[in-house]
Amino acid sequence: MSVSAAYVTYADSDGVDDEQEPTLAAWAGAGITGHVVRWDDPEVDWSAFDVVVVRSVWDYVDRRAEFLDWARRVDSVTRLLNPAAVLERNTDKTYLRDLKAPAIPTYWVGPGEAVDFPVLDEYVVKPTVSAGARDTIRTGDRREATAHAARLAAEGRTAMIQPYLDMVETEGETSLLYFGGRFSHAIRRNPMLAGNATAPGEGNSHGELRTPDPDQVALAEQVLAEFPDVLYARVDLVRLPDGSPALIELELTEPYLFLRYAPDAAANLARALAEAL
Repeated sequence: MSVSAAYVTYADSDGVDDEQEPTLAAWAGAGITGHVVRWDDPEVDWSAFDVVVVRSVWDYVDRRAEFLDWARRVDSVTRLLNPAAVLERNTDKTYLRDLKAPAIPTYWVGPGEAVDFPVLDEYVVKPTVSAGARDTIRTGDRREATAHAARLAAEGRTAMIQPYLDMVETEGETSLLYFGGRFSHAIRRNPMLAGNATAPGEGNSHGELRTPDPDQVALAEQVLAEFPDVLYARVDLVRLPDGSPALIELELTEPYLFLRYAPDAAANLARALAEAL
């Protein structure tokens, strides 16, 4: 008997989400019938699906509360992957404060808090709820960094300040993709703040297949040990000046999965979904 699965996207995904086709084809090969559905479509009966898989919901940033309300409703009537509790935690980057694994040094400025962070060679300042480098700046000017953090906090958002690491322009960011807790493939990604910042789903799709180093795999699996029940995960790593790997972001909500870069990637995702069911 075929399993019915919702592939959840957003209104403007046409021509942007190039992972939809390979995903649905791989699902079909695993006996899973996929249906492309907008997360905010009020006519959808989510209980009619055996599973609802969140994919290219790239408009959630401006509607996070509405999106999380939707996720909780769906989670109450069928199987949602990734689960609503994971989406709630992962859509605000303050989760980085709670992880046990080493992450890139980050300084936080919330509403009503003083803007206080050490002198750095170069700064990256962004809100904790964002995607595709929106409202993110890279600057060597401390006054500009301070002003941007203060502006975000004044808008009721939490700002995060991180050092810009030059090695991302040479080594790049390494993204390790896991489906059902198993490693699938890894990608060297272009640095988004080296003139490549784009909208969600664009730009991120450019990279090259790579073999991760053992210390990168070890760190990725340490991070994922804190999230045992996820269907898909993208672990984005950089190397610190001392050469050690560090987490820059853990993507558990709507990451681009680079399915077209590895021959078995879409099949790996389909197999993980079939096993989850």
